[in-house]
Amino acid sequence: MSAVLFPLTFAVAAPFWILMILAPNWTVTHRVVRSPLIVAPAAVIYAILVLPALGEVLPAVASPTLDGVRELLGSADGAAAGWAHMIAFDLFVGRWAWLDGRRRTVPPLVMAPVLVLTILLGPLGLVAYLVVRTRWAAHPSAAADSDPHHLG
Repeated sequence: MSAVLFPLTFAVAAPFWILMILAPNWTVTHRVVRSPLIVAPAAVIYAILVLPALGEVLPAVASPTLDGVRELLGSADGAAAGWAHMIAFDLFVGRWAWLDGRRRTVPPLVMAPVLVLTILLGPLGLVAYLVVRTRWAAHPSAAADSDPHHLG
């Protein structure tokens, strides 16, 4: 099953990345990316891979050790689940950065490399966006930024 789900994971996320990077000003992009459900397909793939192995996964993540995590990710299903986990969270972070960048009027040419970095090396893309974010003051319409529960 992991041989099918592994490549499918990025395939279900790629259209959203393409919209954010290549068509950031298209109204359809904003309408689609505004929904947090864009991460659902990758999250469903993750669930399909993890839920059958929950008995092994829970102990490994509840009390993680390097050897335990290595063993968990060392199988094809474990690697595919890890990949789906990364793809879902990278897309969630990229979506937040894209929406926040739009509110702050960060130019698309600045956001594009940040989003590519987020696709390739998730946490480094997040750090890059946090640096970019400090250079753009909140746009007046960014009232949601003052709400600590708002996830964009």
